[in-house]
Amino acid sequence: MEAVRTITGRAAPLDRADVDTDQIIPSRWLKRVERAGFGEGLFSEWRTDPGFVLNQPQFAGAPILVTGPNFGCGSSREHAVWALMDYGFRAVVSPRLADIFRTNCTKSGLLPVEVDAVTGARLMHAVAADPDLILTIDVETGAVAAPSLGLTASFPLDEHTRRRFLEGLDDIGMTLRQEDAIRAYEADRAAWLPVTTGPR
Repeated sequence: MEAVRTITGRAAPLDRADVDTDQIIPSRWLKRVERAGFGEGLFSEWRTDPGFVLNQPQFAGAPILVTGPNFGCGSSREHAVWALMDYGFRAVVSPRLADIFRTNCTKSGLLPVEVDAVTGARLMHAVAADPDLILTIDVETGAVAAPSLGLTASFPLDEHTRRRFLEGLDDIGMTLRQEDAIRAYEADRAAWLPVTTGPR
């Protein structure tokens, strides 16, 4: 996954609460065998409505999604995160993100930004009123800011997860940091034990 230090850009306002993963990426899209291409299915049921926010040209290309509380609830499918990222979103800002969805975000590189309810409502209103409003999200300091509003708010990110974003490390990357120790361990194992590196 790519390292993430700051995300700066416009935001798309999805003013809905309790958006579940089946609404984010309907189940018919789960037949794909590769991780790419899910952006086409993002909110596909809702995108049939011309008035839906992602159909509005003023929000095209926004890297940040501002949404209502309990976003990502429902099933645990990783595809919801993949769809958001494939569409172009790099961060989701919400007063509350569903736990499993949030964990899937941190493992794939989509920045989960949980803010208090007052900040969430203020950002939603501001972004809807001004599609050119610029937000800046800083992973190092754990803060989201809208400079033109004079608004700055913190968001929680444990140090392990913060480091993963700053260094661009998914689970495989974390494991590969121990490659020398793994090789040394495998080299010292008894020959009759199973190995993960092929025949000796």
